[in-house]
Amino acid sequence: MERKVKYDYAFKLECVKLVLEFHYSCESVSKEKGPNKSNIRKWVGSYKQYDKIGLLPRKNQNYSTDFKLKVFNSIVDDFLSLSETCLKFNITSESVIIKWQKDFTTFGIEGLKVKPKGRPKIMSDYKRKKRKTDKPLTREEELLLEIESLKYENAILKKFNALVQAEEIKNIKRKS
Repeated sequence: MERKVKYDYAFKLECVKLVLEFHYSCESVSKEKGPNKSNIRKWVGSYKQYDKIGLLPRKNQNYSTDFKLKVFNSIVDDFLSLSETCLKFNITSESVIIKWQKDFTTFGIEGLKVKPKGRPKIMSDYKRKKRKTDKPLTREEELLLEIESLKYENAILKKFNALVQAEEIKNIKRKS
């Protein structure tokens, strides 16, 4: 499933050309075309750094731990802002780097490792099956289990009877 793109490639290119070729300000393009001026600034920066490829929609990526550490070192060593870092390393959003920093301060290197997304594929055996004990059930426990199963059976039969009666009433109404 692809990510929904709010602004297509042609629209971004048009906005960037207004800024670079016709010397419009980001604010005036924002007022004229609609997107936020910070988005237009990002598009212009991506265009300058990566040419037309920088305006193409990017898919969510998984970044390695080494890459994340390289980004952190670059921020510290080169005194880069978050937006400059995103441009330099072609990262989709500044919030991605903020999340990495938060995970790193909370969990250390372990927080930077790639985590699988979504639910686990297979539930553990412990959750799937109730553990059976080796000792046999007492007479009382056996009777309680039998009562429970009879209650379920009785409920099913009642529902079946109700369905049969409803069907009979429907047939009678059709005939008359």
